[in-house]
This record gives sequence, C-alpha cells and structure tokens, in this order.
Amino acid sequence: MNEIILRQVSVADPGGPHHGQVVDIHVRDGMVHRVGARLAKSSNELRIEGLHASPGWLDLRADFRDPGQEWKQGVSNGLDAAAAGGFTTVCVLPGTQPVIDGRAGVEYLQRKAAGHAVRLLPIGAITKGMLGAQLAELHDMREAGAVAFADDQRPLRNARLMQLALQYAHGLPGKGPVVMSFPMDPDLGAHGIMHEGPMSARLGLRGIPAVAETMQVARDLALLEYTGGTLHLATISTAGAVELIRQAKARKLRVTASVAAHHLLLDDGCLRGFESCYKVLPPLRDAEHINALREGVKDGTIDAIVSDHRPEDREHKVVELGAAAFGIIGLETAFAVANTALKGSTSLRRIIQRFTSGPREVLGMPPAHIVEGGHADITLFDPEADWTCTEEDLPSRSHNTPFIGQRFTGRAVGIVANGQMRLAPTFAEAR
Repeated sequence: MNEIILRQVSVADPGGPHHGQVVDIHVRDGMVHRVGARLAKSSNELRIEGLHASPGWLDLRADFRDPGQEWKQGVSNGLDAAAAGGFTTVCVLPGTQPVIDGRAGVEYLQRKAAGHAVRLLPIGAITKGMLGAQLAELHDMREAGAVAFADDQRPLRNARLMQLALQYAHGLPGKGPVVMSFPMDPDLGAHGIMHEGPMSARLGLRGIPAVAETMQVARDLALLEYTGGTLHLATISTAGAVELIRQAKARKLRVTASVAAHHLLLDDGCLRGFESCYKVLPPLRDAEHINALREGVKDGTIDAIVSDHRPEDREHKVVELGAAAFGIIGLETAFAVANTALKGSTSLRRIIQRFTSGPREVLGMPPAHIVEGGHADITLFDPEADWTCTEEDLPSRSHNTPFIGQRFTGRAVGIVANGQMRLAPTFAEAR
C-alpha cells in the first residue's frame, strides 16, 4: 500500500490536534501525509459510514502459544487476529514451551513477527522457566527488546524474589521496564474454578475468593513502596484491588493496572450451565466487582483494557468444566466487549484512552497522535455499529470464546500500520 485516503473519519485522539474533527487522512509510504477537510481525490480511498480513527491500539496481554503449541495460534495467525481487532501493537506473554526467559526467546518472537502490519513486543519471564525460584536473565532480555517482565498467570509466591525483580528491573538501562504481577495468592486460589460466592455455592464448585487477589495486591504494593520500582497489576478483577490501587496512586507510587475486557461485561452467573467457555483466570466476578471495575476504568485507576487473549484447542476446552483449561480468545472482540459494557456510563474518549495512551504509559512509551508528518499507526473503528459476532469474524485458529452469537455495540474496522492496511474480515470482503 503506497498510499490511501481515509475519507470522512471522525478522529478520536485525546490530546491530539485533530481530536473531535471529521477529516480526510492521506497516508503515503507509511506516513500521515495530509489531514484536512476536503483532500484531492485518489485512486485508493476508503469510505465507510460511521468510520472513526484513533492512534493505534496497544494490547498488553496476549498469548500466541508460540513456541511449543503453534497449532493453537502461532505468531502470524495471532497478529492477524490482532489486526482484525484493531490492534497495531501487541505485547506477547512468555508462558510458552519453552518459556521466554532469555535473549534467544525474545529474538525468536521478533524474527517471526518481522514484516507484519502489527508490531509484536515481547514480554520476558521474571523467573527462569516461570518456576518462581530464580530470576531470569532480565538484562539480556531487555537488551534484546523485552518491554516488560511477567510470569504470565503464575503468581510469584516468593516475596523476596518479587522485591529483587522490582529493584533489578528499575536499574536496567533506559527507563526501567515494568514488572507485571498476576495478583492471586496461589494458596487461596488453589484448585478454584470460579468466583467464590453465592453462585459457586449454588453450583457446588470450588471458588477463588476475592481476597486471594486483594492480599496479593496489598503485598506487591508494599514491596513497590519499599523498592521504588515500577509495578503493573495485570487483569485485576475485584473491588478491593481497585480501591487499593486508587489509594496507592494517591500516594504517588509508580503503579498501573489493567482489566480484561470480558471482566467488564460478564458475571459469574454465566457459569450456570457449566460451560467451559466462561472459565477464565481471574474468574468472572459478581455485580459488585464489575461495577467497581467499570468505575476504575472511568476514573483512571485502571490504565488499560486488555484482551487477555488465550487460544485453546477443543481437546483442552470442550471437556468437563473442572478439567477445562482457563481462558478465552479476546483480540478480535476486546473493543466491542468493552464498548458494549461501558457505553452510557463512560465516554468514548475515556474508552479510547484505555486502548491507546493508557497502555503506552504502562510501558513508559511516549503518547502517539495522528499528525501530519508522523508515522501512520492508526486504528479504524465504528463505536456505534450494531452487529453480531460470527465465526467468520474471528481469524484466530482457536475459537474458544463465549461471544459467537453475541450482539455488540461498536466494532473494530481495521488498522493502517507499518505501511499496510488490514481490515477486519467483514470489511475486507466488502472492499
């Protein structure tokens, strides 16, 4: 794609020079060449009713099962799914086989992603093999391009190791990379299947109590205050965690937080039918926690909305609930889910910030805007689209999602990034 004109797009770019305007955007050779009201005609134009444009969305939390389980996703297929969901950049988790805990793993992911429209940012493991016993090669991974460190969904039980990770990462070259904690006490949450509450008691299923999250959040915040490092609390799901983070930010601690889109929309009642597609970690909570999460997004306590994309094959998902793997795919539907959940209570400006500037701040990256002379890193979307998700809307190789057949308000249209335009399947076919 040498050039294209995006016709009559509403710009959602808080802090940018064209926010709130309806303009044409001329992209040439990967750069924003012109932005104006009536640009000259071009042989290559995109005009879609209701089209909006924002700086490219960044997802902080996706698993492509590569290396080791490529049949579930793979890097190339995962990046295709990200483009369909409106993401121009994706952070990829290290919980693969083998674990991404050294320079070689980081470089492997970068090679496999080279040339795609979507940029891949590797996250390195905090501990070797994610076993929680010894720090991984954080310096080597940082030099190779790791943007953060996390032990995926394995809580770091050893408080001394978490303290060392925060201190060591803070001293690495450049702006110290963030340490991402998965906040769940591993003993309180052991063998749990769903949120512990009236619904789990009614269904006779072992629960994961909210206190398992809040205890770990409190511990990690205490370590952060002691070390002076940079901490990100990933995919929080409880009202208690939201309040603890709000208080920590008021004390000026360097802490950020994210929430998975599906935790803003779905509750623990979805498990009434014992359907494994609703089995996620952290578990779906009840209305009290969902309302607190939505308020946290609105007031800025929660910095980013993430997909928490976790592909699984049928052998690991379409089984008895207790034996089923945790996780759903979320890249293609993250915006639609969040926008549907928050519409009417949170402004579009706030929602877009949680997909753009918020995730960038988590990683210590500068804000991105749609400006003439800048790189074209643009997400296209329609916040008012009324649509129903089908299997054809999901490029992901795995389809472990509860959202097939779900009606949404708002959807991603595609991206313009890295000198390429990628449209979601419905719009690509129409074009």
